Amino acid sequence: MTTEQARTRISAVEREGLVFDVLDDGPVDGEPVVLLHGWPERATVWRDVAPLLHAAGYRTLAMDRRGFAPGARPERRRDYRLPALAADVAALIDEIGGSVHVVGHDWGAATAWMTAGTYPDRVRTLTAVSVAHPASFLKAMVRSDQGLRSWYMLLFNLPYLPEALIRRGWAEPLLRRAGMDADGVDRFRSEIVEDGGLSASLGCYRAMFLGDPRDVRFRVSAPTTMVWSTGDAALARWGAEHSEEWVDAPFELVVLDGVSHWIPTEAPEALAEAILERVAGG
Repeated sequence: MTTEQARTRISAVEREGLVFDVLDDGPVDGEPVVLLHGWPERATVWRDVAPLLHAAGYRTLAMDRRGFAPGARPERRRDYRLPALAADVAALIDEIGGSVHVVGHDWGAATAWMTAGTYPDRVRTLTAVSVAHPASFLKAMVRSDQGLRSWYMLLFNLPYLPEALIRRGWAEPLLRRAGMDADGVDRFRSEIVEDGGLSASLGCYRAMFLGDPRDVRFRVSAPTTMVWSTGDAALARWGAEHSEEWVDAPFELVVLDGVSHWIPTEAPEALAEAILERVAGG
């Protein structure tokens, strides 16, 4: 990282004509931590975690991912395949300069895993929240009840129907039952549905079956922490526990008891502690 890059704030990054908004905050010369959100949230989901990292001297860059950033909503399903999502993150890291710590929740975690596996020289440490290594997640589909938990992924692959249901309020009670608080539901409505990003935000689900399953059999060389919560209705423990099999570096599984899927907003202190332990330990 050059001195000039380290001291320059980044509000957006561009790749192949797409523009990704970035929330860059904390000490501008601190070690950079890239934060990747999941569905159905945007970069603002890190609002309670980021200040805790800033207090420890780290700079955070929370990116609106492909399908969510208003300037990065391509229409083709194949444009949302996991390698493309990881390439977007690599573009941000190149803009920052050097290598970074990467943290991701939900689809942000899947993207973070792929980024670490594809661009090992750019990722110092990895903290994956809720979602296991993609290969472990696929195995969990047949080794646990993950397949039953993932029923909504098949629904999201249908044309038009998911958008129609969500616009009529179908998803909001489900999100609340899964543990999302009222503020999170309101943000989903304003930041995604009302902002015109609903169909694009579903792109990651609709590209799931377009790739070669062998593409997710990558290994990760970065020191890694996997954070999973016992109250997660969407993700089974099996995938989280077996993610270590794909990591050729120190690995730790952190289990948060009684916490739902929405870890960044429900348990920001515990998550920040896990992130800080990982980035400090290398």
